[in-house]
Amino acid sequence: MFYVFLLAVGLAALGVYVTLILNLVPGAAEERLGVLEELPPDIGVWKVDDVSPEDDALAAQGLSREVRLYHQQNTGWAGRERLIRQVRYRNRATGEIVRVEPDRVIKRRRVKR
Repeated sequence: MFYVFLLAVGLAALGVYVTLILNLVPGAAEERLGVLEELPPDIGVWKVDDVSPEDDALAAQGLSREVRLYHQQNTGWAGRERLIRQVRYRNRATGEIVRVEPDRVIKRRRVKR
């Protein structure tokens, strides 16, 4: 029974150590896990989405769908970055924003160098 307790304490200490090293040592996560893939060149630019399947239904309602990717930096205590996809619908005649979809976080892959 003592050996099981010793193993559990050792695993917990290893988990805390790895978590602290990856979060607090600059470059440790990139060295061990890889770097995040490059950001798209059109960050923050609203583009009209003409290729969506519901485009014909939106045109009948007099709406256009606009999409952009937004790069949010330094969120939370660990200073993580997020790539967010935002979608909004505009009235084609007046240019007024009619409705907005909830933001979706896009996961970026890690690339080994």
